[in-house]
Amino acid sequence: MNRKLVLIVIGLWMGANWAAAAFAADAGGGKASYEKSCVGCHGADGKGNEKMATILGEKTLSIVGQDTTKKSDEQLLKVIAEGAGKMPASKLTKAEQKQVLVYTRTLAK
Repeated sequence: MNRKLVLIVIGLWMGANWAAAAFAADAGGGKASYEKSCVGCHGADGKGNEKMATILGEKTLSIVGQDTTKKSDEQLLKVIAEGAGKMPASKLTKAEQKQVLVYTRTLAK
């Protein structure tokens, strides 16, 4: 019985490491896409580019505040894909959009 428990623990540990590696890869790919397509308005830290907010007549372009972070992944992917307000629709692939979402979630931490 102890052997089964050890195998289960090892399996869970390996799975967690693989998931962390996959998350890191998505976040890394997302960073490149974010820097290419999003940083101009949302800033490198996600707190928003104040000058661009003024130009667009927006209060803020932050994506790290509670109003954004409390939204579901599906809600945010829709905004990334279709745009919202003055934000244009994305020209990124679906995979890149998901990577950007993963990366922007890391900015809010």
